Parts: sequence; structure tokens; C-alpha cells
Amino acid sequence: MNPMLKNILAVVGGIVAGSIVNMGLVNIGPLVIPLPEGTDVTSMEKLRESMHLFTPSNFLFPFLGHALGTLVGAFVAAKLAATHQLRSAMIIGAFFLVGGIAAVKMIGGPIWFNVVDLICAYLPMGYLGGFLAGRRSSAPST
Repeated sequence: MNPMLKNILAVVGGIVAGSIVNMGLVNIGPLVIPLPEGTDVTSMEKLRESMHLFTPSNFLFPFLGHALGTLVGAFVAAKLAATHQLRSAMIIGAFFLVGGIAAVKMIGGPIWFNVVDLICAYLPMGYLGGFLAGRRSSAPST
């Protein structure tokens, strides 16, 4: 397979894998940490209006979804890429960062969460995913 095509498919695969992890964690979050009384998350507008009711613990799973989704997506992209593994991983980080910025603009949220999320969840996890995918086992093959 053409290396460029394989790299493009690796990035697409990373986006899909990362999105699945992200949405899974974001959807599981309210089952683990219940939403505050009076919270309505049935639409973006109602979520934005309910945001003031959220406690810091309610932001744990969204952060984990963003960070681990990016990490898994970057790892998958780097593992599948024919060349430029770290670049493929960082493309995933940048892709999800753009999504995070869009979410901040649409939903809002406390400044502390937006800052931590945008700084820690995307590019660092993209780099870490690429780094982990590039590590080779030091155990001798038999």
C-alpha cells in the first residue's frame, strides 16, 4: 500500500478510535458521578444553562474522555502509520484540540476546566500516544 495512503488511513483510524473512547467516557461519566439536581443536558443550550450547577467532580469524565480519547487515537494512528508516526499522532492531538476549542466556544464552562482541558488533554496526550506507540520492547525475540 502507498505509504501516504496508509498514513491518511492511520489518522482516520486514530480519529475513529479516539472518538469512540472519548464518547464512551463522556457518556459513562454521569452513571459514575451523577449530574447535579436540576441539570438538563438534552441540548447544547440547556447544557450551557446548567453548567453553573456542575461541581468539579462532574468535569472528571469529560476531561478523561478528552485526554484518553486523544491518547488512544494518537497511539492507534502512530501504530498504523507507515512513516511519520509522531506526526500522525500529533495530527490527532491537533484534531481533538480544535474540537475542544469548539466545545469551549459552544458550551462554555468554568475557566479553570477550559484551561486545564485545552492545555493538558490534547497536544500532550497526542505526543504521549505517539511516543508510546514508537517504543519497542527490549525483550529479545525468540
